[in-house]
Amino acid sequence: MQKTIFYFYIRSYEVRMTLKIKFDINDMKIMSMFESLTGVSPRDCISEDNRIIFVVNQGDIAKAIGKKGINIRKLENIFKKKMKVVEYNPEMLIFVQNVFAPLKVADIVHEEQKIIITPPDSKTREMMIGRAGMNLRGFEAIVKRYFEIDEIRVV
Repeated sequence: MQKTIFYFYIRSYEVRMTLKIKFDINDMKIMSMFESLTGVSPRDCISEDNRIIFVVNQGDIAKAIGKKGINIRKLENIFKKKMKVVEYNPEMLIFVQNVFAPLKVADIVHEEQKIIITPPDSKTREMMIGRAGMNLRGFEAIVKRYFEIDEIRVV
């Protein structure tokens, strides 16, 4: 079976760099289903083993989620995976905060190529990191697709 890969170039004017994001045919189908159901064109789609993460443009998140989360619940029933919708922002620290939403963030600091996040309490810290760092590495992968960073740390 031949695998089809689509390349999309995103130009970030703040950093003056071009990022290459790859979508395979399955990602394109998922994005098409998301757009037809919500009426919002996703900016990006990250499909993992147990969840799918969509990145939408600024101002489109409410429409994408739907009233009382109806659109997300429909998509979860269709794909049998958890869904997360993240609102894009060209400002890196705001985007990182959006990626971690609905978890609260007490402080975010950008030092060199690292982002250091301070959560308000230990329970939130545990949820940010996840079992064996799975949540943190997933969130880090999303941010790396748009900004040049080495890692995200939760202290």
